Amino acid sequence: MAPCSSSSARARPAGQLSYAWRTRAISLKAISFGLIGVVNTAVDYGVFMLARAAYAHSPLALALSGWVSDVCVCGSPEAILLIDANITAWLIAVTGSYIMNSSITFASESGRQLRLSAYFTFVISGIAGLVADTAALVFAAQMLPIWMAKAVAILASFIVNFSLSHFVVFRVPGRVRR
Repeated sequence: MAPCSSSSARARPAGQLSYAWRTRAISLKAISFGLIGVVNTAVDYGVFMLARAAYAHSPLALALSGWVSDVCVCGSPEAILLIDANITAWLIAVTGSYIMNSSITFASESGRQLRLSAYFTFVISGIAGLVADTAALVFAAQMLPIWMAKAVAILASFIVNFSLSHFVVFRVPGRVRR
């Protein structure tokens, strides 16, 4: 098999990632994404803890989580409350993340314009991060204190969210990433 040319190797996603990493463009975006993520993490974590406490003291939320647990046989009522609090926090945090990343990290790709279609793409791609975050949270909560389990979950979602934002949401069609 003949070796691939540099430009054809960069056309494939794995080649794009390798090329971007070598040229460090991706590392600068990852740092920006991470710094914005620190702010967003504070929002996510704060809302999660508030929602968890509120749901744990709400007779309606407790009854609903018990009912969902019984109907779907998908976890304990406590796990359902964790999932509910996590989704609540995510819904609030994802909007702030989109605004900040459109304006800063991916400003050249977005033109610093907030677009409803890009927001929905960001939210849809963020669902993969939410799934990674929630799965890591529920798994880690079985072995770690809840605050530490949430930290593990945030790390898992960072990896998924940055990858999807960089290569899907804010990608400029037809342009090789650098």
